[in-house]
Amino acid sequence: MSTPFRPGRARRALAVTSLAAAASLVLTGCLASDREEEGGSGEAAAGEVDGTFVFAASSDPKSLDPAFAQDGESFRVSRQIFEGLVGVQEGSAEPEPLLAESWEQSEDGRTYTFQLKDGVTFHDGTTFDAEAVCANFDRWYNFEGLLQSENMAYYYGSLFKGFADSPEQAIYAGCEATGEQEAEVSLNKPFAGFIAALSLPAFAMQSPTALEEYGADTAGGTAESPELSEYAQGHPVGTGPFRFESWDVGNQVVLSAYEDYWGEQGQVTDVIFRIIDDPQARRQALESGSVDGYDLVAPADTQALKDGGYNVVTRDPFTILYLGFNQAQEELADPDVRRAIAHAIDKDALVSQTLPEGTTVATQFIPESVNGYNEDVTQYEYDPERARQLLEEAGYADGLELDFSYPTGVSRPYMPNPEQTFTTLTAQLEEVGITVNPQPDKWSPDYLDRVNGTSDHDLHLLGWTGDYNDTDNFVGVFFGQEKPEFGFDDPELFQALADARELTSIEEQTPVYEEINDQIMQKLPAVPLANPAPSLAFDARVESYPVSPVNDEVFNRIQLSE
Repeated sequence: MSTPFRPGRARRALAVTSLAAAASLVLTGCLASDREEEGGSGEAAAGEVDGTFVFAASSDPKSLDPAFAQDGESFRVSRQIFEGLVGVQEGSAEPEPLLAESWEQSEDGRTYTFQLKDGVTFHDGTTFDAEAVCANFDRWYNFEGLLQSENMAYYYGSLFKGFADSPEQAIYAGCEATGEQEAEVSLNKPFAGFIAALSLPAFAMQSPTALEEYGADTAGGTAESPELSEYAQGHPVGTGPFRFESWDVGNQVVLSAYEDYWGEQGQVTDVIFRIIDDPQARRQALESGSVDGYDLVAPADTQALKDGGYNVVTRDPFTILYLGFNQAQEELADPDVRRAIAHAIDKDALVSQTLPEGTTVATQFIPESVNGYNEDVTQYEYDPERARQLLEEAGYADGLELDFSYPTGVSRPYMPNPEQTFTTLTAQLEEVGITVNPQPDKWSPDYLDRVNGTSDHDLHLLGWTGDYNDTDNFVGVFFGQEKPEFGFDDPELFQALADARELTSIEEQTPVYEEINDQIMQKLPAVPLANPAPSLAFDARVESYPVSPVNDEVFNRIQLSE
């Protein structure tokens, strides 16, 4: 169900207290004035609801083709335009039917038969049917060359393992239209997370007609810097409640309601994603009235926004923030040193001092709502004396010096204020005799390149926002293979995760993942710190918003009062 808001007073004037704020007011005032020009209906008549919803996005989408996207801003736009066979229950991460009304799984876990919703059309008038479903599956499978790179088909490559030119690795075997509204998808091996994975925007159904007409698979450039196709830049066609109108790069993306949408159209008639990369400017845009809402509210802003009459809502935690160890460094290869660091951290203090309301302390690398969560997992309670003892036993009685990498200029759902988190953890580590050398880097590409691509780091902050409700989407991503981030090679753990992934049912996986989660905590490749709860803020006219732990927030479900 949609999350209700408390009544609030809309504050339309921005208090200007500095030259910088004054400049922002000029900017946001201009943005507000073009609300009517860019697909919006302007001010609503008395008694009517203004159906234009303006959302402040932190960046442009990387691609309008969700098959070639992996970032939150791309998927936020995609969820309005596209739908998949499988969706998620509103307010949760649990999969439920969407374009598929139902499905059956064979006993061996390798065949899925989907009964499809009838009477659905793509925005270009193409009929949604079993042939369209198979066209999409076969498209992903037949990606070639550049299209297979991580910067393009990341999700298909990660989850389905192989393409048509490497069938021996591929999980996908084929798709057959066994009826006009019945599609049968075959797998080469069981994949218990298959249904949940189909809720990802990357596997949304796209119009086969538009994909062909606008050369969707003709991307250029290089694997490191791909160039978008004509389709991905300006012709995305799905079955969702909103259709694409325009993309002014660096400024905004405009959508409008699809009149022949099969489901409930809702009150929102026009959507404008306004690109505002500065977090403070997003807040100012809300306060000036030029946007209706924005994501990733800074924890320090929450109370002030509530006091100002704005509606602040929090997603249920589906994230993990952790302190990573690079075991390629001699000191961190010692389990006693890693345990000492774990005992030195006061997670409760970290959460209360630096993370948003609703954040929970993490005991393992999956949120509590994910299959395989282990109540009895090995834990390392806050115990500075035990930390000092372990350091002494490891040969560091006089202390230890470590580099600590953290990102700057970024706010992530699992890490809203990296600098503040770094400062708090540094104080806790220094209390037990660990001297920290700060290693700040700009988030992209410097920080990510250092942590993910080299061994030039000791401690680091990183995390993850779950894409869909499957354990492998957390622990498999982190610890399923050897990675420079953690610097350890553990074939036994890697194989255990691979085997768990190929079990035929969630029920079979549960005890296996419970055991794996405990093994991971005993090995301690990192310290799970918290499950942060990201917040969004809205104007008081937004009475309810379909908040989702996996960001499956489709704007036809928004309720407006004016």
